[in-house]
Amino acid sequence: MEATANKELIKGGEFLIKETTADQVFIPEDFSEEQRMMAQTCEDFVQKEVVPRLEEIDEAKDPALMSSLLDKAGELGLLATGVPTEYDGFGMDFNSSMLITDYTGQGHSFVVALSAHTGIGTLPIQYYGSEAQKAKYLPKLATGEWKACYCLTEPDAGSDANSGKTKAELTEDGKHYIINGQKMWITNGGFADIFIVFAKIDDDKKLTAFIIEKDFGGITMNAPEAKMGIKGSDTRQVFFNDCKVPIENMLSTRENGFKIAVNILNIGRIKLCASTHGGAKAALNHSIGYANERKQFGTSIANFGAIKHKLAQQAVRLYATESAMYRAGQNIDDSIAAMIANGTPEAEAKLKSFEQFAIECALLKVFGSETIDYVSDEMVQIYGGMGYSADAPADRCYRDSRINRIFEGTNEINRILSIGTIVTRSMKGELNVMGAAMEVQKELMSGKKPEIAPEGSPNFAYEKSLISHMKKALLVSAGAAVQALNKSFSEEQEIMIHLADMLMNIYTAESALLRTEKLVNRNGADACQMQLDLCNVYLHDTVDSVYMSGKQAISAFAEGDMYKNLMGALRGFGRTHAYNAKAARRRIADQMIEKGSYTFN
Repeated sequence: MEATANKELIKGGEFLIKETTADQVFIPEDFSEEQRMMAQTCEDFVQKEVVPRLEEIDEAKDPALMSSLLDKAGELGLLATGVPTEYDGFGMDFNSSMLITDYTGQGHSFVVALSAHTGIGTLPIQYYGSEAQKAKYLPKLATGEWKACYCLTEPDAGSDANSGKTKAELTEDGKHYIINGQKMWITNGGFADIFIVFAKIDDDKKLTAFIIEKDFGGITMNAPEAKMGIKGSDTRQVFFNDCKVPIENMLSTRENGFKIAVNILNIGRIKLCASTHGGAKAALNHSIGYANERKQFGTSIANFGAIKHKLAQQAVRLYATESAMYRAGQNIDDSIAAMIANGTPEAEAKLKSFEQFAIECALLKVFGSETIDYVSDEMVQIYGGMGYSADAPADRCYRDSRINRIFEGTNEINRILSIGTIVTRSMKGELNVMGAAMEVQKELMSGKKPEIAPEGSPNFAYEKSLISHMKKALLVSAGAAVQALNKSFSEEQEIMIHLADMLMNIYTAESALLRTEKLVNRNGADACQMQLDLCNVYLHDTVDSVYMSGKQAISAFAEGDMYKNLMGALRGFGRTHAYNAKAARRRIADQMIEKGSYTFN
């Protein structure tokens, strides 16, 4: 604990204006043997208990099936990883819980149920509950004796959660609240024992949270929703009709519900990235296997350049995803440890740390969900006609992946949130983003042209100069947008989304580079040729993506000389040396084809 607390800490979003060194980041290769064994346990469980029953799970005829699978997961301790030891949990750090989510991510509807129980169902009590509430509920949630669900969304309250109409009224004797209202899209609703419910007391402007036991009565629900994907997830509308809740079951304080919802969603967002990464790995492995087996024109389609391009590009995105998510996970763990060392209570330390890294959590939710969508779509294409058949695994992967861009706040909301938080923190003086933007503007006005290090420079100097230039491209674009638009900046959602794409791609590219540098420093370049290829393909792709997003943003607010000057700067920051990405992709694909799977984690 002391060693961790003494590490140099980075603030959320600070990666944009502060250089991070390779020795400061956690990479997947840093996991201990014990953690790897834990991941293998998850892999074995999903392959043995879940995958053989995917068809049965998707039929969704009996909620007892999913409930029984959670029971089995509970017997292995998979529901208790993050629960503190004093409440019969394992008290594992956050990155360990991310690892479990990653390796159960291939479980389709099962991982949705698992994540809803261990995340949004359990964490509100773990972080905001009183000691009596924790002692009563957490041990049973950790074993799976009780299952949990989270009731926030309403028919007219989705992204605008605080507009919910569910009401709570205090009884005349002051001993109970009477809850009335309707919730929808409630995962695990059909078999849950515990409902985390958000309602407004009287005419309050903000939500209050309650822990409601199924046995309290007054709870009814519709049949499971018929959905495009994740068909095995028990998703219901839940109705509270004069549900009588003891006053001691208010969670935290009155009108603190919206804050609870926001902070729990921060955690859910980065963990969604982990689950989508696990699902995307499984989808890629299916594609590799099929490409090896499928023969056309007298040879396996894996030998065709177009297929190799597809396989490699999927691997490149997976490499970037896992590099970024475990980097952020460790940043959160380090922040938690430092706060605890300085006397902050553990639950408060965790909440503040997740709030601190809300920017990274939002970016990773977007990146992970769009990566699994991309991988699943390419899977259908690689399978060809069979990809469109319900008899092949591409069908389920494709349908199940789509919801992730809506879960935990739509990707549009998360993009706007990430860049909006950067600007807000800058205005408050918490991040010197505007100061850094002004420094870039001064550099440009001085006539100094952006220069990149020579190709093949030692210590990744060339690659780091590309990262630096992408950061400057975002700083100059965002700085000019904020200055030009002033108070209306927050209303220009299209511009904010383009800037968020720049921010997301910079973070993931830098994460991939830092991971690769750390591996090369540890094992030597010869042993890391595949990682170098993965990193460099993604890095050069990202330079182009950042340029295009910057161009779209600048074109939306700048005209005349301002447009010409900003675009001139953007072009300068978008320069690279020639790079043969095709050859690198073929090397990446060839190794996966030979091994029969994604082999770079």
